[in-house]
Amino acid sequence: MHPAEFRNPEQDLQRFQRRLAIAGGLVLFAFALLFARFFWLQVVQHEYFRTRAEDNRISLVPVVPNRGLIVDRAGMVLARNYSAYTLEITPGKVADLEAAINELAKIVDIQPKDRKRFRRLLEESKNFESLPIRTRLTDQEVARFIAQRFRFPGVDIKARLFRQYPYGDLASHAIGYIGRVNDRDLEAIEKRDAEDNYRGTDHFGKTGLEQKYEFDLHGQTGFEQVEVDSGGRAVRVLARTAPVPGDNLVLTLDMKLQQVVEKAFGARRGALVAIDPSTGGVLALVSMPGYDPNLFVDGIASQDWDVLNTSEDKPMVNRALNGAYPPGSTFKPFMALGALELGKRTPQQTISDPGFFNFGGHLFRDDKKGGHGLVDMYKSIVHSCDTYYYVLANDMGIDNISNFMRQLGFGQRTGIDIEGESEGVLPSQEWKRKRFRKPEQQKWYAGETISIGIGQGYNAYTPIQLAQATAAVANDGVMYRPHLVRHIENIRTGERRVIEPQPLRVLPLKPANVEVIKQAMVGVNKEGTGARAFAGAEYVSAGKTGTAQVYSLKGEKYVAGKVKERLRDHALFIAFAPADRPKIALAVLVENGGFGAQSAAPIARQVLDYYLLGKLPKEPAPADDEVDEDD
Repeated sequence: MHPAEFRNPEQDLQRFQRRLAIAGGLVLFAFALLFARFFWLQVVQHEYFRTRAEDNRISLVPVVPNRGLIVDRAGMVLARNYSAYTLEITPGKVADLEAAINELAKIVDIQPKDRKRFRRLLEESKNFESLPIRTRLTDQEVARFIAQRFRFPGVDIKARLFRQYPYGDLASHAIGYIGRVNDRDLEAIEKRDAEDNYRGTDHFGKTGLEQKYEFDLHGQTGFEQVEVDSGGRAVRVLARTAPVPGDNLVLTLDMKLQQVVEKAFGARRGALVAIDPSTGGVLALVSMPGYDPNLFVDGIASQDWDVLNTSEDKPMVNRALNGAYPPGSTFKPFMALGALELGKRTPQQTISDPGFFNFGGHLFRDDKKGGHGLVDMYKSIVHSCDTYYYVLANDMGIDNISNFMRQLGFGQRTGIDIEGESEGVLPSQEWKRKRFRKPEQQKWYAGETISIGIGQGYNAYTPIQLAQATAAVANDGVMYRPHLVRHIENIRTGERRVIEPQPLRVLPLKPANVEVIKQAMVGVNKEGTGARAFAGAEYVSAGKTGTAQVYSLKGEKYVAGKVKERLRDHALFIAFAPADRPKIALAVLVENGGFGAQSAAPIARQVLDYYLLGKLPKEPAPADDEVDEDD
């Protein structure tokens, strides 16, 4: 037998015992680790994981508050809320969106426009947000989906509040609209440090009062502690913090007056702003044509947006605040007032009007062939004598004109409580230096001042600036900031935050000078260019017609019927009434309306008849009948 075949049993036993000890040690070490881990998780971290488990069982759901109402001065509701069911998809929880939508379409009516809107919202939103594929579901559609909800993880029915504008396009530019929250809105929310209050909120004010008073209208978001099942669906509500409804806006607007104005315009384009001279409260703010704000609430359909965006009539432009137009002859009363205040004219001082003003060999012509003869200040306003103001502008100089008109608010934002107001253009030497780059363009030429005097040239002002200046004259130089909100009302307590009318400025005007201008403007409607429109009026009003040139005829006679409609002159009219104690001041602009006496003044007459006498017009105000007369 070979020696190697003999084994030492004692060594084998020792080797086995060592291996057993090592294995036992490893097992004990493993159990020690497990015990330590269990101890850590179940004893040390017990409270943490208990909270985590509770959080998985309980979800904190934001409860969006009722948005505040917008009502006019008489309580007519202009913006309200209603509840409806929506079918919503959370994209992050759906594996195949297109397939899911196709299956949903077999249960609920989903149109191509719904799919387009959903895709647009998907591009703008985060993957974990719930997005509507269909809104305003019927009870039958809700029942059909609920019966098959188990087939659609990530899809659910939700009750949502919807904004509604019951009068459609009436006062749409003043009220504005809401739309889904975008990045710009989020920046505004973050700037106000209001992220928590906007949890669960899908909509935000985009234009008009809805935008300006967003944080008043929104309210305070509430929260619910909801027990959820393994599928993430609510089982029961454990606790609730009620939301606080948003504040209501009570406006200075008179919606019946607004309706009268819009009816008076008919199909014409233009704007009208009516103001209470003693407070600055805006009684009517009209921009024609308007648009239906209801189209924007759910996300406007592409075809509707194309119609609005490409329309030649530009319904989305707020002409009252953003349209800058030459004021035409409505500028003349302010020029005359400036001349009196600066000592450049007396009321009795006259000029001889041959029908033109010769300046450096260039003839600036009057509308009336042969002129008006001897013209004093009263006659210059009543019969709208251009030559008088050519001479006056030359005598005053551009800087005197600019400095005085700036006091009346021309070329500046009025501060009305709607965003996006334009400044317009108040020409001056300084303005021209900033406006143009080339040195030869920056120089102000004396000849440019002449046309400024009749409201042409570089002059460009918004209708609200014209209305504010008219209201300031009507109120003897006391100028108020135009505003649309009368007070903000807390719906729970009834407390009212009044928007106190405070003078923006008190112009240092001599009462005698203001009275001269007022009496001349009364003469306009009694015996001058506004007399036909105000014939038989049961009140005394003050006014001034205006026509602003859009297209140069190079000296040829203007005949509206021979000029393309959109190249015709703009028609303007300013007025206040009653003349002795004004309750309303207004400015009217009719785009391409021709003569102010024929197109704009009749609109003003219908407005004043309703506001002062309660008379409702039976049809739109008559349009320009192409009668050529002084404006």
